[in-house]
Amino acid sequence: MSTATTRRGSGLGFAMPAILLLAAFFIIPVAALLMRSVTEPELGLQNYAALLGSATYAKVFLNTFFVAGLVTAVTILIAFPVAWALAILPRPWAAILFAVILLSMWTNLLARTYAWMVLLQQTGLINRALMAIGLIDQPLQLTNNLIGVTIGMVYIMLPFMILPLVGVIRKIDPAILQAAALCGATRGQALRRVLLPLAAPGLVSGGLMVFVMSLGYFVTPSLLGGTANMMLPELIVQQVQSLVNWGMGGAAAFLLLVVTLGLYALQLRFFEPKEAR
Repeated sequence: MSTATTRRGSGLGFAMPAILLLAAFFIIPVAALLMRSVTEPELGLQNYAALLGSATYAKVFLNTFFVAGLVTAVTILIAFPVAWALAILPRPWAAILFAVILLSMWTNLLARTYAWMVLLQQTGLINRALMAIGLIDQPLQLTNNLIGVTIGMVYIMLPFMILPLVGVIRKIDPAILQAAALCGATRGQALRRVLLPLAAPGLVSGGLMVFVMSLGYFVTPSLLGGTANMMLPELIVQQVQSLVNWGMGGAAAFLLLVVTLGLYALQLRFFEPKEAR
């Protein structure tokens, strides 16, 4: 037996626990979900036809992608300057800010969502502060709508956008930006034509992570949103728990998985680092 064959065999042996774990907790459940989506209530693709042909379900799909896109865009706008600050601040200050960001990740998701419910309600701190400084005369409706969902989800997603960006920005040589300034570039030009292209890998990876996670989020939209802003995870839970319609719920979940894998494939195809090809 050759050395290469022996190495492949030993490598497969070491990987076998991970393969079994993946099969038990991902491949088999997904396969079972797919089977239920095409066999309940009867054999066929009627669940997928109903999902793709109904105006009600189409609205849920469109709302899901719209909210995920909006959350991703707002998260990028907020995360980029924070990541830049983390990259250029002195280490003690950067460490403190970094600890605050990590602390928000370690806090229970449900607790954070309920905290935003308290802050955003009509008698909450935000409305009272805005009325105290004279910006509004009447409390704003910040919950049970798109505003509340966006605020809550952006807060939760920020660390997942900041961390990839910090890693990329810290690798950028400051001399490149200095060279751009010496060549006559304004700060805006240096940002658009130098910094953003160099930070693109972090933007793409973080943006994809935020977008995909937003597609599958349930807790925050269900607590801060309303029935008019129903997203696909809420529809899945409604079909499975309330209507006991495993076929429709499985079809919706499988479509969401296909979209997620498709987005990941696009990232690998168009945004994979050159050195990894």
